[in-house]
Amino acid sequence: MRMHNGPRSQWLPNAEIAFQRMLAAIDAARVSVRLEMYIYASGVPGDLFRAVLAAAASRRVRVEVLVDGFGSRPLSEDYWRPVREAGGEVRVFNPLSLDRFVIRDHRKMLLIDDRVAFVGGFNIAPEYLGDGVTRGWFDFGLELQGPVAAALGASFAVLFEHHDFVHPRLGRWRHTAVRRALRCHEREQVLATGPGLGRNVFHRRLLQDLARARSVEIVAAYFVPGLGLRRALRRVVRQGGTVRLLLAGRSDVPLVQTAGRAFFGGLLRAGVVIDEYQPQVLHAKLAIVDDVVFVGSANLDARSLAINYEVMVRIEDRRLAAEGRALLAAARQHAVPVKERQHGLWLRLRETWARFLLTTVDPWLARRQLRRLV
Repeated sequence: MRMHNGPRSQWLPNAEIAFQRMLAAIDAARVSVRLEMYIYASGVPGDLFRAVLAAAASRRVRVEVLVDGFGSRPLSEDYWRPVREAGGEVRVFNPLSLDRFVIRDHRKMLLIDDRVAFVGGFNIAPEYLGDGVTRGWFDFGLELQGPVAAALGASFAVLFEHHDFVHPRLGRWRHTAVRRALRCHEREQVLATGPGLGRNVFHRRLLQDLARARSVEIVAAYFVPGLGLRRALRRVVRQGGTVRLLLAGRSDVPLVQTAGRAFFGGLLRAGVVIDEYQPQVLHAKLAIVDDVVFVGSANLDARSLAINYEVMVRIEDRRLAAEGRALLAAARQHAVPVKERQHGLWLRLRETWARFLLTTVDPWLARRQLRRLV
């Protein structure tokens, strides 16, 4: 496979290291800081981020913060006062309302001066502090430099502008403009997705890469694969390639874990290798397909692929892929292989019910609420 001269990049092997580099980058910012988070919690490290953001705003750096109305709902109304008083701007995406609560901004990124970008699965919350083995949730991220940061900034600007998620009469036309603006910037490797944007571009690009893949490694916190993805993974093995999945042995959302395990039998019989990470909650979202790396906020489930606003970065880089595989090899030292086993009736019923809720009911409710808005 050809080598792509993509953006300069380095792995962030856990959230604690990522937070250190993010805080240093904010402190060094000279023009702008843009932070987008699904979950932002008070305490450590959230309060430290708030202080550094306020300091940046006070030295006249343009500071823009976007947090999700559901994921960050525990924050008090005056939590962001120091940032706002220093000149920064903080907005809440889709403030909670019963007629639109399903649709969320699940994206996670930090952009510095439109030159440096941090992407991954980590939110800013206490549970992420640690190495992912002895303490703290297990997660990955990337620090990127180059044009990809500006492309991510353009994507950020769209949701920041339309954060209220309120559509006036004839709002369909406004929503169409949002759709156009959020569509992927494929030449910069940014795959921005969301409800009502048509076929999910991250899913489409992943399937395209899998069609010619020889070596596939996927890490997914919430893995409830659709038929297309299951077929693609089985095809890789059938054509002589290898597929390894690293999934959550400990999950913060047991319902998703139960639904995902309903698909294990068919994948195992096809030759897919599945390991479950044991020491801590696994929260990473990563795929390495030969020399292509996908990193960002999207899980491989119906919510990420059809309901949430998400952003993934796709980079074709042999060095980066090799380094990512080394990180995964180290992580598997803390995982146990999944073996096919007989399921009792009660467990099969639980798996079927969980799968129905997540793959049928949740997307139906999101489509219903989205229609009311447009």
